Amino acid sequence: MKQSQDLQSDQAYAALLAALQTGTLRSSAFHAMPALAELLGFPLAATREAVKRAEEQSLVVILPKRGVMIMETGPDTTRACMDMRATLDREGVRRLLAAGPADLTHLRAMHEALLDEARRQPGADLSRRALATDLSLHDFMAAGLDNIYLRRAYQANRNRIAIIQNVRTFLPDRVIPAMEEHLAIISAIESGNPEAAETTIEHHLKQTLRWWGV
Repeated sequence: MKQSQDLQSDQAYAALLAALQTGTLRSSAFHAMPALAELLGFPLAATREAVKRAEEQSLVVILPKRGVMIMETGPDTTRACMDMRATLDREGVRRLLAAGPADLTHLRAMHEALLDEARRQPGADLSRRALATDLSLHDFMAAGLDNIYLRRAYQANRNRIAIIQNVRTFLPDRVIPAMEEHLAIISAIESGNPEAAETTIEHHLKQTLRWWGV
């Protein structure tokens, strides 16, 4: 019985994350717990457990006897989450390069293809694919964080950034400079120079915050 309840809680948590990532649950929105359980399609008990896990990652705020507030995405929160990602990016790259040369052939090809499309004739779903390509490089750098707690910190922050990105969308005009910034990071990693990689990561952070007006 306990195993079944745990499984249901895990499924409810996965559904909650999906709803946050897709924007079904929007930043700063309030949801009464019964309504949230109905939206996710899980019993109230499983939903409560899922919400507790989400609160541990600062994805939601539980308002006792009222309901749940989705994480706010104001300038301070956005700046903190992006700074944390850049910090983990830098450490991940440093550890990756310390372990030996990194193969970024596939990532480079993905970015170059998307950049070429954006410059020529962008497709209707360019922003969606650009976001996936953007995340692919950050996930690659996080792979260097050979520490379970650092990886958990990265994943929690990745979930928070997903909520932010539903508010601060990846507009087509941002795709070209973003891909150029990522290619600069890729080139720096390929050169094996952690200082150059750190400089390009910091530049990408500043440009992203500037684009978002933060």
